[in-house]
This record gives sequence, C-alpha cells and structure tokens, in this order.
Amino acid sequence: MNTHRTLATARRVLLQLRHDPRTVALMLVVPCVLLALLNWVYDASPRTFDSVGASLLGIFPLITMFLVTSIATLRERTSGTLERLLAMPLAKGDLLAGYALAFGALAALQAILATGLAVLVLGLNVIGSAWLLLVVALADAILGTALGLFVSAFAASEFQAVQFMPAVILPQILLCGLLVPRASMQPVLEGLSNVLPMSYAVDGMKQVLTHTGVTGDFVRDLAIVAGCALLALAGGAATLRRRTA
Repeated sequence: MNTHRTLATARRVLLQLRHDPRTVALMLVVPCVLLALLNWVYDASPRTFDSVGASLLGIFPLITMFLVTSIATLRERTSGTLERLLAMPLAKGDLLAGYALAFGALAALQAILATGLAVLVLGLNVIGSAWLLLVVALADAILGTALGLFVSAFAASEFQAVQFMPAVILPQILLCGLLVPRASMQPVLEGLSNVLPMSYAVDGMKQVLTHTGVTGDFVRDLAIVAGCALLALAGGAATLRRRTA
C-alpha cells in the first residue's frame, strides 16, 4: 500500500460526495432524525428510550454507512471508473483504504452529530462517559463502511446492493439483543448471535449505559467490532473486481 495514493483516493471520494448532497444528508441527517423520532415515540417512557436509544445509536450509523458505501463502490465499478483506476499503479488495498478513510471521516462526523444530539438535546441518560458512546458509534459506522465495501463486490447492480441489506443487516438486528436478551434466545439463535458483529456493537453501548468506567467487556466488544471491520476490508480487497460483468 502507498500512503500518497490512499490519501489521493480518499480526497477524490470526498470531492465527489461534496457534489452529492442527498447522499451526505442520508449519512449525516437521517440517523439524527430517526433518533429524534424514537425519542418522541418513547416520550412517556424515558427509561425505555435510554435503553433502546443507546443501542440504536450504534445500529443506525452501521446501517446508513453500509447502504451508502455499498452503492457508491458499486457505482464506481459499473461506470468504469474502477477499471480505469486499477489500470494505473493503484493497488486494491490503496483503493479500499482510500474509500475507508473517506467514508470513515464522514462516519466520525455522523457519530459526533448523532451522539451529541442524543445526549445533549434528547436527554439520553447514560451512566458512563458520552465519549465512550461516541467511540462505539464511530466503530459501528466504520464497520458498516467495511461491510458495504465487502458486499459491493458481489452485486451486479445498485438494486442488488440494496437487496444485500435485508440479507446482511436485518438478521443481525433481530439477533443482536435489541428486541430480547440474547441469553434468553434458543441455543442455536444465541450461538448465531455470538458470531454476528452487531451483537457486540449493541453490547458495547449497553456497557456504557450501565457502567461508569471502561470495563473488560467493553474493551472486548470494541475489539471484536474493530476486528470484524478489518476482516471485511481484507475480504473486500480479496474479492474486488475491476468491473461488473
């Protein structure tokens, strides 16, 4: 990998996104709007909002970054841009790292906006530090970016990229412990939830919600989320094709 080429790729992606306000709004505004809507839904039950809101603070960024990244990467391939770029002395690792860096910067901004809104405006009550919420939200958004880069290699159109969301994301939402505690699930479902990264994203948020400091479980959850993001990026580099057949 070459640092200069990676940074050049990240800069190009950010310049493209600057001219696409709808995509930027999807990444930055939609998670905040959804959190505000959730707050109004649970207006009569603040404790429920504290519990569910903290979990969704990690889930919403993961979903939006997954959707935007998978479609944007696929668009590069179907338009022939990716083929032209890889004809230059640009390695697949440089390309994916540049994408991850660009979308990671937006993920950081998204995490800051969503966490700030939840804690400072919507009154999300957490025992731990709000900075730890921000760290987990950022890790979840980067995981969504990495998963989006990975699955884009298996889609032939933007419609197919969207179809991957119910296949990859929805099962994780059902099994992550948001609806029912994972320990109360059937053994097979609990075992499956133990290998899904979103389960640890939700667990990390719950650790901040219920503990004043950094716990061993929090460090484990954060490490697993980060490790899954790295594995997804490595898988994306291994399966990346120059163009869609």
